[in-house]
Amino acid sequence: MGGDGATAWRSASAAARARAHGAPPRPAGPWYPLTVGAWAAGLVVTAALLWSPFLPFGFPNRSLHLVLDAIDACIALLVAYLLHNRFARGRRLQDWLLSQAMILLAVAGLGLGFALEELLGIRDGRLNVWLPLVVRVSGALLILVAAFCGSRPGPRALRRWTVAAPALYLAACAVAVWALRGALPVAVEPPADAISPLISGHPALLAAQALAAAAFVTASIAFARQAARRDDELLRWLAPAFALAAFARVHYVLFPSLYTDWLYTGDLLRTGSYLLLLIGALRELQLYWVAQTGAAVREDRRRLARELHDGLLQELAYIRIESNRIPATTSTKQQIADAADRALDEARAAVNALGHVGDESLGFVLHRAARDLAERYGVDLEVDLDDAVQADQDQRHALMRITREAVLNGVRHGGADHVRIRLERAAGVRRLSISDNGSGFDPSTIPDWSTRTGPGGYGLVSMDDRARGLPGELRIASAPGEGCVVTVEW
Repeated sequence: MGGDGATAWRSASAAARARAHGAPPRPAGPWYPLTVGAWAAGLVVTAALLWSPFLPFGFPNRSLHLVLDAIDACIALLVAYLLHNRFARGRRLQDWLLSQAMILLAVAGLGLGFALEELLGIRDGRLNVWLPLVVRVSGALLILVAAFCGSRPGPRALRRWTVAAPALYLAACAVAVWALRGALPVAVEPPADAISPLISGHPALLAAQALAAAAFVTASIAFARQAARRDDELLRWLAPAFALAAFARVHYVLFPSLYTDWLYTGDLLRTGSYLLLLIGALRELQLYWVAQTGAAVREDRRRLARELHDGLLQELAYIRIESNRIPATTSTKQQIADAADRALDEARAAVNALGHVGDESLGFVLHRAARDLAERYGVDLEVDLDDAVQADQDQRHALMRITREAVLNGVRHGGADHVRIRLERAAGVRRLSISDNGSGFDPSTIPDWSTRTGPGGYGLVSMDDRARGLPGELRIASAPGEGCVVTVEW
């Protein structure tokens, strides 16, 4: 291998190299455990209630029923608001449909029941049952449709209809049910007890609950499969949430929950599904603000990099050029030129570090830093990097600075024209080594660099400090005429 700045890079991980160039990370794999847990919980609760003669499907408690309805409705509205903003940012039709479904479920769960029974005094088992039921089933069907929309884009104009569309639909349903109120049958008689499954009532009532259960079951499976393919935190919680919602509807078939004077197991399972949705919403909000903070930090770092490049670097370059005009007889000419070169290298390193803040692999960061120096000084560069070796951002920066310092020492002080960088993992230890073919030196001539008590050797002190901060250890092997090897283990 020859030529100025020639490089050889054997990469152990193409995926890591793709991440270094800014490619979006793929999901780590299927995210099924919570979904399976929700299905298992629903099955266990249902089986226990069916087979045990002592566990009731419900008990009279009007206050707790209303409290759970209020909690469910508030969570549904919060999730609807979150989904609306997701649609505004990403324009996925799935998000908009889910937001509509959450609004319908929130209104049906609390608003309609409270308005009809408490404000209007309608408790005849007709209008106060069928209207919320129609709205709930509509919400379940919307969730089913959303589950199969995937990432399809939606018209931007839908943003204006997030509230208007469900409001108009609710008004249409209310008008239709009110017009038919005289012909509506009584859905189910109030229960005398809640020990055994009721499974009675109008066939349309049972069919509607079964249809909602089937919609939630299908949506749960569809969202679980999508969560395995897409790196979307909210999707990961939709599948288990809708699994519990499906079992809630199964319980409503076994023992229809139509009277707010009673609290049913279906109500508890439904609240469990909303709590999972709340966790997903909070996780989504957390990741959103983390991303916003990261974006602000990246933009500020890029701004600083631009300012350094356009200001400090230009001034240092001017000083370096002007240093050539100093008379050769001046004893400090070379020191000034060397100081300007070092300042330029440090400024370029700072600009480079500030300008690159992505999720880059350690191997890519080291290769880029060494390549820049090799091209600048006309050095052959051999790079053997294992991208499977991972490091966090602070460690990447420290190792990059150690690499730069080691390469610069070999080129400037040792006159090296060939540098080799190796990154590997052996016996559980991560190891970085930088070797050169320069003139080398006798480490015993600077005996106190590791204890910071002697003069000189400030570059070695800096490398040792950075290595200790990893935490790790720095070793230097060199001899006059035999080059130098700098090794870091952590």
